[in-house]
Amino acid sequence: MPLTDGRREVLAWWSPEPRAVLPLDGMRVTRSLRRSRQRFVIRFDTAFDEVVAGCAAPERAGRWINDEIASAYGLLHRLGWAHSVETWSHDGRLVGGLYGVAIGGLFAGESMFHRETDASKVALVALVERLRASGATLLDVQWQTPHLASLGVVELTRAEYLRRLSDAVSRPDAWTAASCHPK
Repeated sequence: MPLTDGRREVLAWWSPEPRAVLPLDGMRVTRSLRRSRQRFVIRFDTAFDEVVAGCAAPERAGRWINDEIASAYGLLHRLGWAHSVETWSHDGRLVGGLYGVAIGGLFAGESMFHRETDASKVALVALVERLRASGATLLDVQWQTPHLASLGVVELTRAEYLRRLSDAVSRPDAWTAASCHPK
């Protein structure tokens, strides 16, 4: 999150205690969310920069993604580390999505957005399905909010998070494995 020291913006790094994760076997998908999935088409890594731009929209409350952060994540994407899950309308409009960084069996979610009801939730469901199918073990969402808690997000102590993180990053690349075996 960019902060100011009075003279310039300073990039801050956060390591919250406790840390919030979404257990891959613990996502709560309501009946209405299952129905919402039919309204959308899911794609992976086809509009990364557009997803980041959606997450960085100036009208979003708590906006923290500036041009430098967007550029850095764009580079990570081109290097194969950062990925997007995109929710598209059937008429071809990008209506929601999320992005994050994948390392081994870890996916560290950074931000999500929606332009239509449930579009970001549908992207999250698709991400969880992809991670489960590929053998990933950890979906880091950083902070628990009431909204994320309703989807199954739980908090871990720093010690437990670091234990799970160490295990996850030592695993084979789950993101690439999933793309080799589409659902």
